[in-house]
Amino acid sequence: MSEELRVRVHQWASGLDPEDNRVRLAEGVAPGADLVVFPEAFARDFGEAGSDVSPYAEPLDGPFGRAVSLLADRAGCTVVAGMFEVADDPDRPYNTLVVGGASQAAYRKIHLYDSFGYRESDRLTGGAAEPVVVDVAGWQVGLMTCYDLRFPELARRLVDAGAEVIVVPAAWLPGERKVEHWRTLLAARAIENTCFVVGAGQPEPRYSGHSAVFGPLGETLAAADGAEETLEVALVRDDLLAARRTNPSLANRRL
Repeated sequence: MSEELRVRVHQWASGLDPEDNRVRLAEGVAPGADLVVFPEAFARDFGEAGSDVSPYAEPLDGPFGRAVSLLADRAGCTVVAGMFEVADDPDRPYNTLVVGGASQAAYRKIHLYDSFGYRESDRLTGGAAEPVVVDVAGWQVGLMTCYDLRFPELARRLVDAGAEVIVVPAAWLPGERKVEHWRTLLAARAIENTCFVVGAGQPEPRYSGHSAVFGPLGETLAAADGAEETLEVALVRDDLLAARRTNPSLANRRL
């Protein structure tokens, strides 16, 4: 069991050409990290608000999923990246995080972004309400996507399932107070669950950027501004254990 988890967060933009995005994916997966995190919808951006993304949906073993697994295996790491996955309704794919490397998994976004004037559920299918936790170098890593962050119940279910780290790829749309919401909620999920939280957002100007990694007492371990950037941070298990001794709120729950 590793005492440190080396995390690399790419706050990179995806475009409308899936092949170009796979080239960029390859540029971002290299040795030196245990976990490499790309934003939501990295296989192909959403495009104009409300547009049909179903032509760009792929199976998990399609070109993007195969690239994630191959690159992760070559670099000796685990990769998490967002894609649109074919669903039973061909017109409404899943918004999926694909995981490649020693652990293979997929998380289908549960809470679709029907908020702030948007209707993601018109174009996408929500995933089953089940937490997804994967092993990364002996660490338990839980997955959520973007708008899921506003639902503390999911983070708690991930931690109850063993998560020590919660990873949140996002394409967090800009707007008044939206960066404050993003950063505050990332920190809140870390503090209330005494776990590490890794937020990986697409950059400005299309999205909000400001990716960040928070420790289990809410300390900022790494943070980006709005532009494209890569964060590198080592998560330390002793810090997690110390935080849970200092603030045993998970053990003190009564509900």
